Amino acid sequence: MGDEVIIEQNGVELSNVEEGPTGKEKIDIEEDESAEDRPAWDNKVQYLLSQIGFAVGLGNVWRFPYLCQRNGGGAFLIPYLIMLVIEGIPIFHLELAIGQRIRKGSIDVWNQINPLLGGVGVAMVAVSFLVALYYNVIIGWCAFYFFNSFQAPLPWATCPGNGTVLECEKSSPTAYFWYREALDTSESIENGGGINWKMMLCIFTAWLIVCVCMIKGIKSSGKAIYFTATFPYVVLLIFFFRGVTLEGAGDGLAFLFIPRVEKLADPIVWLEAATQIFFSLSVAFGGLISFSSYNPRKNNCTRDAVVVSIINSGTSIFASIVIFSVLGFKALTDSRKCLQEFQVVMENNVPDFANNNMTVTASNYMDLWGTYNTTDTAVRDFNFGYCSKEGNLNNAVGGTGLAFVVFTEAMNQFYPLEMGPFWSILFFLMLANLGLSSMFGTLEGVITPLRDAGIWKWRKEFLVVLLCVVCFLIGLIFAQYSGSYWLDIFNDYSGTFPLLIIAFFENIAIVYVYGLNRLSDDLLYMTGSRPNIYWKVTWMFLTPVSMLVIFGATIYTEATRTITYKGWDSALGQVVDKGPYPWWGEMMCYVLICLPTLFIPLVFVLRLTGLMPYRGETLKAKQKRTVPGAISKQNLLKMRFSDLKAHSTEDSDSVKAMLP
Repeated sequence: MGDEVIIEQNGVELSNVEEGPTGKEKIDIEEDESAEDRPAWDNKVQYLLSQIGFAVGLGNVWRFPYLCQRNGGGAFLIPYLIMLVIEGIPIFHLELAIGQRIRKGSIDVWNQINPLLGGVGVAMVAVSFLVALYYNVIIGWCAFYFFNSFQAPLPWATCPGNGTVLECEKSSPTAYFWYREALDTSESIENGGGINWKMMLCIFTAWLIVCVCMIKGIKSSGKAIYFTATFPYVVLLIFFFRGVTLEGAGDGLAFLFIPRVEKLADPIVWLEAATQIFFSLSVAFGGLISFSSYNPRKNNCTRDAVVVSIINSGTSIFASIVIFSVLGFKALTDSRKCLQEFQVVMENNVPDFANNNMTVTASNYMDLWGTYNTTDTAVRDFNFGYCSKEGNLNNAVGGTGLAFVVFTEAMNQFYPLEMGPFWSILFFLMLANLGLSSMFGTLEGVITPLRDAGIWKWRKEFLVVLLCVVCFLIGLIFAQYSGSYWLDIFNDYSGTFPLLIIAFFENIAIVYVYGLNRLSDDLLYMTGSRPNIYWKVTWMFLTPVSMLVIFGATIYTEATRTITYKGWDSALGQVVDKGPYPWWGEMMCYVLICLPTLFIPLVFVLRLTGLMPYRGETLKAKQKRTVPGAISKQNLLKMRFSDLKAHSTEDSDSVKAMLP
């Protein structure tokens, strides 16, 4: 690539011309594209919103703030941004590039690159299917809270029964409503308890919405994405202005941005930063490939990769500002409430305290306890769990606990209190839309490959309906009273470790099998420029090495710990360790890890032995029927156009397309 060649066509010698975008193996890309009858995005904005909606999901709102809270606040942003540069953006770019170049779903993309690698595409479809099973359940949960928000006071604002429901009194109204009224969760995963019909109806509603939005493919989901991808930003902006004006918001933001640099010495912090940036971009699902396959080939996918990646990470940071401003307010409110309760205990049980008109403050409550804890049982046994504002901020809560318990409880305390339903409606509608836009990409990672590979030969609408029905029926496992335990298993194991393995093979296959030179030629054709040194260094070295390190660290972590789970204890009114999973629960964890990834070696062996031959056309086969001798844009500018008239019509047209 890049050597000087002499090309002779139709009797005209064109010397000193650089070998073009794909050299002597050039595919007639324009002819190939014009012959396709493939759906396309209405416009570039629709495409970018779809990619942003797929990448930006629920994890940006509840997992990223949790990781910041647990891993040193602002210190976590340092490894996070480093991993974004060396791992996230490069893989994201690769997927956009191959999808746009080959214009097929993930299965056919890998079959055309090399039939032996077809298992990579199948693994992507399997992961997307498994993740879709549980991800839409969370949307169903959001729908349940959304529907219950249209009442005042909110049903989770106070405990029922005027103090007679001990489970609620021992916990909190929001925790009680979540674990008892919404999930009605069982005591362990072994106690299925039957179907929770309320959750079943909400999950059915979620799948019905997804089905309607995707029934016409990108023609319908592309219309819905204008709302589902933009509405969350409107709500985040509203919560931002409300959050930063709350008392205590500054404490929460200081906790977020002031780095605790000692955390940088902990390798777990770097591991979690790398894992988060990797999974938050939704790479290795196949959805990015499917979405980019609906682009024209002449599209700057390099710029798209950088823009969408930065927006995704920027959304995570902005959402953290919103979350921590509210958490700061909640930490201050809980601290004051705790101190007021201790004040009452001291006044009722310590005569000296009451006679001297003493006051409990954040700076003296432990001194008072140390002085009087031997004189009264009520003072000695007082629970100071929420009296420390700093301690409240340090109590890391992520996932569903952050969204459905902690943040919901904080919204209960927004003034005026009569506005509670308004804030609740906005919040859960935002979460539902974040989930829906991600679901569109996840299911597109299943639907598009099945149709492009010829596995499904009938109308797309039938496939969408069938897929949604099958997912709903299998997903009834999450509508059980033990459904939250099953969702934790799927969340922890189906969409984490397998994606890492798939992305590693993806990186190696594109750079070292398909070839960096060929990819560079493709990008020159599609974007007008070859990848610079940053892309080459990350694709060839930094990205695969970082994934190998994460891979090894993850294996070590999993191999040296017992797989346990947490659950709700109704007697204590809190979440407790339930111990290890039963043997079948642990086996399910390993099945979710191994099932998608096993397709990679399985297809390799079947193709290698001829038991499952690929009957389509590979890129290499296409290259044998192409016209060599493309002319580079740089050398084209040095030549007179009249010298090019002797070229064939096909070559002349491609030359004109390259002219500025």
